[in-house]
Amino acid sequence: MTAEDANRSSLLPARALAGRDDPVDRILAAAYDLFSRRGIRDVGTNELISRSGVAKATFYRHFPSKDALVLAFLALRDQVWTVDLIVSEARRRGNTPEERLLAVFDVFGDWFLRDDFEACTFINVLLEMGPEHPLGKASIGYLSRIRGHIQALAEEAGLSRTEEFARSWHILMKGSIISATEGDFLASKRAQQMAGWLIEHHRS
Repeated sequence: MTAEDANRSSLLPARALAGRDDPVDRILAAAYDLFSRRGIRDVGTNELISRSGVAKATFYRHFPSKDALVLAFLALRDQVWTVDLIVSEARRRGNTPEERLLAVFDVFGDWFLRDDFEACTFINVLLEMGPEHPLGKASIGYLSRIRGHIQALAEEAGLSRTEEFARSWHILMKGSIISATEGDFLASKRAQQMAGWLIEHHRS
């Protein structure tokens, strides 16, 4: 673990592994921070073992390869980021399906302003590993799951051509994340304005 890592708080919410402290959980917590901040290739197995505080044999008993750990990390990321942060919080903030759709970008706006904003792991891993790599393919699958959540909200809102809508909406989501990474912290508001136009276009 670098001095910079030591001075940072964990990206993994405390509730994600609350009450769990077995070796698998410690390994996943370490992987979540390291992979989220630095990507896949820059993080070595020895660093993961050191950061998680487990024996090498214990590490490999649970995760026989680094790729196996990355796959587990991506699944955890889907739950923590996609479901618990984006979808659940957007549903909480909106009173109607359309408001919940638009609230996605309010959640993004808060996220973009956080000191630990780390962009979209699924995009990062896909670009780093490529679409033909198993980890790239897994990331494509999780990105598709995000579109599924958006499509469900669109169906609740009674919009038309919901699969097409979800794909267009996802472009706004991904584009705003990239823009925020560039330093445009109003990207969520710009995307939200365009999202309103998209909803109008898909009204039945």
